[in-house]
Amino acid sequence: MLHKTDIAVIGAGPVGLFAVFECGMVGLKCHVIDALDAIGGQCSALYPEKPIYDIPGFPKISGAGLVENLEAQAAPFAPDYHLGQRVDKLEHLPAEAGFRLTTSKGVVIEARAVIIAAGAGAFGPNRPPLPGIEAYEGQHGGSGVQYLVRRAEEYRGKRIVIAGGGDSAIDWALMLHGIAAHIDFVHRRDQFRAAPDSVARLRALNGQGLDIVVPYQLDTLEGENGRLQAVVVKSLEGETKRLPADALLAFFGLRSELGPIAQWGLEIERHHVPVDPATCQTSLPGIFAIGDIATYPGKLKLILTGFAEAASAAHAIYPLLHGGQPLHFEYSTSKGKPGA
Repeated sequence: MLHKTDIAVIGAGPVGLFAVFECGMVGLKCHVIDALDAIGGQCSALYPEKPIYDIPGFPKISGAGLVENLEAQAAPFAPDYHLGQRVDKLEHLPAEAGFRLTTSKGVVIEARAVIIAAGAGAFGPNRPPLPGIEAYEGQHGGSGVQYLVRRAEEYRGKRIVIAGGGDSAIDWALMLHGIAAHIDFVHRRDQFRAAPDSVARLRALNGQGLDIVVPYQLDTLEGENGRLQAVVVKSLEGETKRLPADALLAFFGLRSELGPIAQWGLEIERHHVPVDPATCQTSLPGIFAIGDIATYPGKLKLILTGFAEAASAAHAIYPLLHGGQPLHFEYSTSKGKPGA
């Protein structure tokens, strides 16, 4: 299917979502592509419950809360999201008409400008090496094998196995406790790589609708017709346990790579994309980079820096798409509420 839009935003993390808002404020429509199955980037996948303290106006906000607010802020501008796919190909259209992007799922987007907000590159989950795991992937509604949580409510009344020993695994165990019918928390050892307070809260829930299953590792999956029924785990001594399950949430971290971005002819510097700090334009006219993937002298890798870069890119793109016509900037206080 072919889509046409003003801007293709590559990356649906916080900075990419704010870019949708900033572009919308100057009248530009966006399509957003992300390799993960849900918006939010690392905030959603790695630390949804962890507090963030350096977002202006929020003395403290969780990663999930920040993403929820950014999604609501962008919503009036009706962005189109293409999730669970990455941009495999980028072509220049003739006569300065922009770019044609083709995703790993065959979606084609023609955009007059591109904003790369891909963090450190395209993120994808580290999949556990389980035989036949593919048959249980890609399901929705709190079922099958998942690598991140879209909506906690999907898991209400479900039997869940959570595997992993880091912040994301423990955060989601705490968040889903009381929603899921039962949670088995599996880790290869009785020590965790997470915040001490979170670990203490997890241990306090042991035996109360949540069982900590250590030291065990994932061994095999059981089910029929793509429907997961149980997860079998095995200790180092070879002892096995069968854990009834509707869903397996596997949190073994994310891998990141520039992937096809490195083949687009952009100037690359140590796996980052150099940009003009005034406009965030890359070495290729019409392609901009913001957030952690963008680099320039004095760059601070902070979410709030990415927010400012999103505004700079949107304002620099406007005259490019309007024949050089300058943007008569209005503050949101005078322009009014988006969508009003």
